[in-house]
Amino acid sequence: MWERLQAFRILDYFWAEGRDPRTGNKVGVEGSRSSNADWMGSLSPALTSMPMRYLAVPGSHDSFSFWVDEKAPVGPDQKPMVKHLASAFRLVAKKVMKKWSMTQNLTFSEQLEGGIRYFDLRVSSKPGEPGHEIFFIHGLFGHKVRDGLHEINTFLNSHPKEVIFLDFNHHYAMNKEHHRYLIAMLQHVFGHKLCNSNVTEDITLDYLWENKHQVIVFYHHPLADDCPHLWPGSKIPAPWANTTDANKLIQFLETTLGERTQCGSFHVSQAILTPRVKTIFRGLVKGLRNHLVERNLPTIMTWVEAQRPGANGVNIITSDFVELVDFATTVIKLNNLLLPRPCRHVT
Repeated sequence: MWERLQAFRILDYFWAEGRDPRTGNKVGVEGSRSSNADWMGSLSPALTSMPMRYLAVPGSHDSFSFWVDEKAPVGPDQKPMVKHLASAFRLVAKKVMKKWSMTQNLTFSEQLEGGIRYFDLRVSSKPGEPGHEIFFIHGLFGHKVRDGLHEINTFLNSHPKEVIFLDFNHHYAMNKEHHRYLIAMLQHVFGHKLCNSNVTEDITLDYLWENKHQVIVFYHHPLADDCPHLWPGSKIPAPWANTTDANKLIQFLETTLGERTQCGSFHVSQAILTPRVKTIFRGLVKGLRNHLVERNLPTIMTWVEAQRPGANGVNIITSDFVELVDFATTVIKLNNLLLPRPCRHVT
């Protein structure tokens, strides 16, 4: 009975959003997301003069996982048991891994067009790869980091008032030379767009626009201390609930938001559920999206819609499969709550 009620709840949510529950696409609207390509540049001056850590910013979890390579070796981020199973069952095991490693369907360009401005990035070297090339990784290897950065930079060139956060929070199989290679790559690709870490966390969009900065890079490694254009990971805490229970997730998000003022920095609310081994076995063929994400979206999005940005409120909110509902637009609209009542946009 409970499963049937939950199914009806999910259908009600998708239809209320004007979406086809089979695809997540808006009914009668081309594409699966609203165009928010210039939402930062369209904000009220009252918001662009506020510290960016007060604004509500939509982000994606494991942002690069829209494509993973089933033919490449299993990544060094996986446990020995997973590597053994992948070696024993080869492509069959990797097809299952792919269903659980992919947390996004949209490319970087599509996410940016849809309004995503925070990217959660995990990177690694690849066994047998010559030189110091770095790849995105989540269980399986993804695209070269260089290709992803160039794609993001192309968007920024066309949208000079949009600012993005790049959070390099996990590094695997990387020595100092790999890190130096990646750091040099960031400098080469983005150049003057990089915002130095010696400015205060109270930077505003107005300040960034004036100085033509569009990229804030957080780098969770001691080498960041010696690079002025890299912000240390401590400046962007992202507490992780590590649960499959949507209600426990929301309790965790509320608790960690309450502790935010102690940090005085940017803050990431990870509105995501994390599968356990038994979760994967139960939904082996279905995968993350069909088995875990879709049925919990109504509960998670209800929480997102009830939030308020500001010094003690939400800042960056991340989600899996950001195109399933109008996640980015929902987060962006929260910024209207920071405006004086007569100035608020009608939505």
